[in-house]
Amino acid sequence: MKLYDIAHSRTGDKGNHSNISLIPYDPVHFTRLVECVTEEAVVKWFELRKPTKVTRYVLPNLPAINFVLEDVLDGGVNQSLNLDTHGKSLSSFLLEMPIEL
Repeated sequence: MKLYDIAHSRTGDKGNHSNISLIPYDPVHFTRLVECVTEEAVVKWFELRKPTKVTRYVLPNLPAINFVLEDVLDGGVNQSLNLDTHGKSLSSFLLEMPIEL
């Protein structure tokens, strides 16, 4: 299955960095998301965007996970020729990642 089957996501940006939240529809899936959607998995999934660093923040009280992807916005809003200078579509791309329950 894909992440979008069990979770939703939001994206924000700051300069050349993007943060992507991952929130399960049902909290029962949170533990599995923590197990499967690691920093390494996100680096590999976004390898074409060439993040220089991915940091994962696990927020069990929400439950949610937040990822900060550094240097993935082609210079950011003011410098990028990318059609999605804010990186809003990056959350949709993350939700395409396959996962096994």
